[in-house]
Amino acid sequence: MNIALIVTVTLVMGVIFVNGWTDAPNAIATAVSTRVLKPNVAIWMAVVMNFLGALVMTYFNAQVAETISNIVSFDAQGNASQVALAASLFSIVVWSVAAWYFGIPTSESHALIAGLTGSAMALGGIGAVNGSEWGKVLVGLVVSTVMGFGGGYLVTKLIVILFRGVARRTANKVFTYGQAFGAAANAFLHGAQDGQKFMGVFMLGLYYNNLAEKSGSGFIIPIWVMVLCSVTMGFGTSVGGMRIIKSVGMDMVKLERYQGFAADLSTAVCLFAASIFGIPVSTTHTKTTAIMGVGASKRVSSVDWRIVKEMLIAWILTFPGCGIIAFVMAKLFIALF
Repeated sequence: MNIALIVTVTLVMGVIFVNGWTDAPNAIATAVSTRVLKPNVAIWMAVVMNFLGALVMTYFNAQVAETISNIVSFDAQGNASQVALAASLFSIVVWSVAAWYFGIPTSESHALIAGLTGSAMALGGIGAVNGSEWGKVLVGLVVSTVMGFGGGYLVTKLIVILFRGVARRTANKVFTYGQAFGAAANAFLHGAQDGQKFMGVFMLGLYYNNLAEKSGSGFIIPIWVMVLCSVTMGFGTSVGGMRIIKSVGMDMVKLERYQGFAADLSTAVCLFAASIFGIPVSTTHTKTTAIMGVGASKRVSSVDWRIVKEMLIAWILTFPGCGIIAFVMAKLFIALF
């Protein structure tokens, strides 16, 4: 019995579950805050769409999983690779649960990348980091911020111009359906982005146990891995997530339905483009910057910048914070096991 493999797979499943529990609610937060969807309906819709997004998108385009699997190298002698990989996953669970407890919508994507980087550096130093693949993370940070904030701002302004002469009741009916569709699209693309990231890590665990082979620059992900990861993420989402929904959709900006639609549309376009090009972006980061852009389009004071400040601090601290935890845990785990 390979204990290292069992521990790694268990931790991967734990991280995917936590992602569905704490990160997936961001996708549906605006639809709940504008009362387009009831919380329970929104959460169960997110369960289904997260599952489908992770499964369908990975089947047709696994570029994001490929990027994550190549972002660092855990090559080492003996079982050190498995131990370091397990340490990175453990650090992500610790960081994410702490953020959930305080109601801060931190990014599991950023935590995953930071955890992998910290533990890989504990094993092989800076040489264990693939600079060209890591560069895509920086591109993703810029793209998600610009497309999220800029898209939210511009789409809101455009909607105001196009619907200027339309009766409020008619417009609300249009945006009710539009936002329900947008929330479903956001949940689907959250699964497509984050589901693939963790599938990439799952495949690394199999690879370092000689149970998977690389084909070219990436892995051929088996259907059973897609299904297992997708179901686990959906199950995590079903547990709840109202703390995150409240922080993102209710506290930061008070949204009307057309504004919620603008935020959802901007987020969906950004996530879809990033998924196609294999750029790992954060659903949380994209959605919250889109909401900021929507709020700022009306007036800057309509955004609760105190909440924004808390989120920015969480994002800034995630890379060094989770990375250091992973580095220390990897050193400790390697010494013990």
